[in-house]
Amino acid sequence: MDVKEFDYDLPERLIAQTPLKDRTASRLLVLNKESGEIDHQQFPDLIHYLSPGDVLVLNNTKVLPARLLGVKEDTGAKIELLLLNEEGEDTWEALVKPAKRVKVGTVVQFGDGLLKGTCVEELPEGRRRIQFDYKGIFNEILDNLGHMPLPPYIQEQLEEKDRYQTVFAKHSGSAAAPTAGLHFTKDFLRKMESSGVKIVYITLHVGLGTFRPVSVDTIEDHKMHAEFYEMSETTANILNEAKETGKKIVAVGTTSCRTLETIASQTNGKFTKTSGWTDIFIYPGYSFKGVDGLLTNFHLPKSTLVMLVSAFAGKENILKAYNQAVEEEYRFFSFGDAMLLI
Repeated sequence: MDVKEFDYDLPERLIAQTPLKDRTASRLLVLNKESGEIDHQQFPDLIHYLSPGDVLVLNNTKVLPARLLGVKEDTGAKIELLLLNEEGEDTWEALVKPAKRVKVGTVVQFGDGLLKGTCVEELPEGRRRIQFDYKGIFNEILDNLGHMPLPPYIQEQLEEKDRYQTVFAKHSGSAAAPTAGLHFTKDFLRKMESSGVKIVYITLHVGLGTFRPVSVDTIEDHKMHAEFYEMSETTANILNEAKETGKKIVAVGTTSCRTLETIASQTNGKFTKTSGWTDIFIYPGYSFKGVDGLLTNFHLPKSTLVMLVSAFAGKENILKAYNQAVEEEYRFFSFGDAMLLI
């Protein structure tokens, strides 16, 4: 399947550069995946599309302030690190810019030497294995020196770090936010629970795949980067009960969707307490086993995420909805509006 089939025209002015002051103030495009019918709503109207007993699945990963700006110790050249995966005590896999300046043995210092990183191994695609040296507690140093790793299409500075964090973020480890979850407030989640909707949490730490464009012409040739996921026994039991009683399971975000489909694919549509690494790549032709509905944001043209939503709701339906969203001037991408596929 040709990657170009998942392209659409997007005016740059529709890329949301800053978050709305009120998280729930976004618009909500609702797409019926069977009929292709489209409704234009506001985000709080989500509650009207779910029934008592339906389950909303949220990703409670927490974004690390994982973007570090430093200089080479010997030359003073500027180096940027994006921490991806913690691989051992004080050792991280990192995306480095410019990678060609960082060889094995290169020392980069941050915050006037409060933190130093030494390259111990060169990896493909601009990645390096970095050994850190510091005094104190690493996470506290990272909180002080690190920046939120905003996507490259966001040019504005983020005034509040927490605005690129969901209100239910709990387990640190992501290089990017599960952005569909940014629309929720604690009050709105309580309102949904009061209406009878069940709220459960899974964890998927968003990694390098978020920053990798599809560089092949045929989507079957694209390889996803593995990401860590985890599901508790409590969540698994609630999801299985929903399946058995005919209630809807609605994934909040493509990260939740990929986690649910990874687990359901391994256990014939059932859910279980588990953890591991997933590189599942969902594109048209995939048969969904765990997810009945999907709440998501609008995604980049020709991205793996557009391919995922096309697999769920049909490519023609998705491209029609995206083109209508452009006409109606919805806000796109991480800080943009939401879309419900149901």
